[in-house]
Amino acid sequence: MHLLAKETSSYNEISVYEAGQLYGVLGKFRFLQFSDDAVQGAMDLNQPQRIVLEYPRAMIHLMEQNDSRFENVFVIGHGIGAIAGHYPDKLFTVAEIDAKVVELSRTYFNYRLDNVVTGDGRQLLTNEQTGRYDYIIVDAFTEKGTPFHLTTLDFYEMTKEKLDSQGSILINLMGKIKNDRLINAIHTTLGETYPFTKAFALPAESGSDIQNILVMGSSRDIGFQAQGMAGFIEVELDAGHIIRERAAGRPTSQDGS
Repeated sequence: MHLLAKETSSYNEISVYEAGQLYGVLGKFRFLQFSDDAVQGAMDLNQPQRIVLEYPRAMIHLMEQNDSRFENVFVIGHGIGAIAGHYPDKLFTVAEIDAKVVELSRTYFNYRLDNVVTGDGRQLLTNEQTGRYDYIIVDAFTEKGTPFHLTTLDFYEMTKEKLDSQGSILINLMGKIKNDRLINAIHTTLGETYPFTKAFALPAESGSDIQNILVMGSSRDIGFQAQGMAGFIEVELDAGHIIRERAAGRPTSQDGS
């Protein structure tokens, strides 16, 4: 594994590597990761247009399956811009809080689109027109996980206002499909706003494995085809508490936690 770049910003320690294999697959890969060693985006240098990671491939399938004619998408969390870069002819607005991430995506991952706005994704989305978007994608992480203010009931209610009547939200999370209090709470909180929700994960040897978990919320039934989900399967998450905004400096929830 060869280090190409390492940058420290106000938000992250960011590294770009090249390697001859990724997750056990041989090839020539370039990838971006934060200080927690989680890969935030990857490129196959032999096939640069290929979407390498399973979770964006699954998200793309869900988007096309549920609204093949979508046009307007708001993304929180840029990474290397895999999904937005896959749709150069669609109207994407990408919010990224860390300007260094955007810089590295352009220098090392050939991101060329002029649709990234630097700033807090929630704040930027708040200022967007009501009913404008077909999809909202939340794919934002720090070394502590998904930022709290992107997991609350207030946030999900705001996202629904920004979607059109048939729009949907897709969220990429890291956690466990069993006994994960935060994952269960996020899914339950989302269900307070969106009448239809589904969760997906890659098969794992143990429910205690940390992995990508995709959660989708919509005002209509959610469809998918197994062969298009890049190995992700639908999973049932346990009920959790409702995550509300911080009160007196502490997060609040329906169960008092």
